[in-house]
Amino acid sequence: MGIEVTSAAETDVAELADVAARTFPLACPPAVTADNIAAFIAENLSEARFRDYLRDPDRTVLVARDDGVAGYAMLIRGVPDDDDVQRAVTARPAVEVSKIYVLPERHGGGVAAALMEASLHAARRLGAAVVWLGVNQQNRRAQRFYAKQGFEVAGTKTFRLGAAVENDFVMVRPV
Repeated sequence: MGIEVTSAAETDVAELADVAARTFPLACPPAVTADNIAAFIAENLSEARFRDYLRDPDRTVLVARDDGVAGYAMLIRGVPDDDDVQRAVTARPAVEVSKIYVLPERHGGGVAAALMEASLHAARRLGAAVVWLGVNQQNRRAQRFYAKQGFEVAGTKTFRLGAAVENDFVMVRPV
């Protein structure tokens, strides 16, 4: 069976929260504490939060399936009121690739590429001129993937992770 990427539905919420809880720690630098990771997951990646995300008209949640849910992506219209991001993302309208996570056992199988292709297609449908994302400065694997997908570093920003502040690159690509 091939990889299928569709819009997430209410029936996907439990699996999305499970995949999020299993994959988010993979993107964190080694020095991030388990408590900070757990706090972020509880606050941002619970079933209740995914239900909220699905109802938010400014968000698009995509789910990749092969033999079950293999990963997901979340898009958010616009650019936040963050001076660093505003300086890095100058083209408008913009869409953020807020999350794109794939189960570790599916890495290297084309799931992330399929999610990114679907994300770019969704951003075009939303009328975006550009897509952007934040990636931890220590996450070299993700940076290589995004560069392969046409993203370039345009600036930096900070990201609160529990009690810690992490440093991200802001990467941008036209759609």
